[in-house]
Amino acid sequence: MPVGDFEEWRTELLAMGRIVLAGEGGVTEEEAVRRFDRYLELADMVDGSEGPAAVRALIASLQVDQDYGAYQAGFGALERFPSMDLARGVALAAAEVVSIPSGNSGQVLLLLADSDDEAVREFNAAGSNMEPAVKDQLSALIAEHERDEWLDGEPCGRLRVG
Repeated sequence: MPVGDFEEWRTELLAMGRIVLAGEGGVTEEEAVRRFDRYLELADMVDGSEGPAAVRALIASLQVDQDYGAYQAGFGALERFPSMDLARGVALAAAEVVSIPSGNSGQVLLLLADSDDEAVREFNAAGSNMEPAVKDQLSALIAEHERDEWLDGEPCGRLRVG
């Protein structure tokens, strides 16, 4: 990983992932811009060699609905991972996938559904190791995204954790 300390990077990524506007919670414009820019820097540090734990951290960082474009760097970082690392990381992040805003989870699941068949099979098989409640929530979320815009059409039916 291009960063020296994974835990330090992950902790800062999660903190900066809470994108705010100036004035929200007393945050100044300068501080809001600094956090936004730092999130971009942290996401851009990823080269795809960091493994599933970094995929999980990136997914967990997608915390708010209104990111003002910052999360495009996070999604771009996710695209740099080999498909198997992406699949394993999304499976590791199942609890985070079901808790982040719907548009963000839809985009993550679409990246995975558009991966190669081997990666999709890996993700689907990982469902047997998930906690039952998380597995049920993830199955429901996938079904919701298949009914809506994210996974309708060609990706529909590819992701199954049940």
